[in-house]
Amino acid sequence: MKLGSATWLPRIWLTCGWASNALLPLSWAYQALIWGRKILYRAGIFKTESVNATVIVVGNIVAGGGGKTPLTMALVEHLKQSGHQVGIVSRGYGRESHAVKEVGPESQAHEVGDEPLMMKRRCQVPVFVAQRRAAAANALLAAYPATQIVICDDGLQHAALHRDLEICAMDARGIGNGRLLPAGPLREPWPRPVNLLIHTGQRTLAEGYASSRTLAKQAVNGLGAMVPLASLQHQPVNAVAAIAQPQAFFEMLQAQGLTLGQTWALPDHASFDNWTPPQGETPLLCTEKDAVKLWAHCPQAWAVPLEFKPEAAFLAALDAWLQTLGKH
Repeated sequence: MKLGSATWLPRIWLTCGWASNALLPLSWAYQALIWGRKILYRAGIFKTESVNATVIVVGNIVAGGGGKTPLTMALVEHLKQSGHQVGIVSRGYGRESHAVKEVGPESQAHEVGDEPLMMKRRCQVPVFVAQRRAAAANALLAAYPATQIVICDDGLQHAALHRDLEICAMDARGIGNGRLLPAGPLREPWPRPVNLLIHTGQRTLAEGYASSRTLAKQAVNGLGAMVPLASLQHQPVNAVAAIAQPQAFFEMLQAQGLTLGQTWALPDHASFDNWTPPQGETPLLCTEKDAVKLWAHCPQAWAVPLEFKPEAAFLAALDAWLQTLGKH
């Protein structure tokens, strides 16, 4: 489980109360590690590797999910429509191996990670995973040399891979109490320079671009069937989510007029191997990310994709940055 998925830490991170104050010495030690790491990179002791493509890093500065993967998929869709050849690299959190591996549509989540598998199935572009993102990018470019743009999903703090463009995703939590882990939610001090800042939930800062998040009108199950969400409004439905903020998924279902019966909030990236689906005829809904694992145990579960749309000004700014780089 990720640090940010604990139920008590996010409450501490909202204020500068006694619990956060008690953790400040650990935050100072963490900050010293950050400074030391930066010094080692600047001195050339730690190396930053460049690859033969434009690298866009999508990340966030707080622990836990911040909407990075939906943003990555939206970027891929926009860049493909603009005529670019795009690939994705990721660490593949939660997979059993650290080896470099290409993600295929029939890959298993335990081999490549749930988010890379979801991105492969949705985006239909080359996706590679590796412990070192630079190794994943090099493998991708060796296999697909026509790739022009490599998007690194969740790599803002991964200085080992040179990047041409940094995009920071910030959800409705903002920067919390503004303190570093573990006294606060920050992975690194904020503000820090980024090329583009986008709010993936309610805006918490004046700067940056907006976006919208809605659930798709159709749900699909592992048997290939589809159902309109609206057709499920007049009966109870169950829901399960193994994401960073499962309650957000449940609330979005309710906003679509659905009546929730039982809900299960599992740890982020949970495998579902030890979770028993409920019996009975009540429809079971899940996220698209969870479906790549849940369908192996419960193919009748209905996955509801998330439709994430950056505002037009953000996409225009992205295009302008790419033109400035002059690589395409």
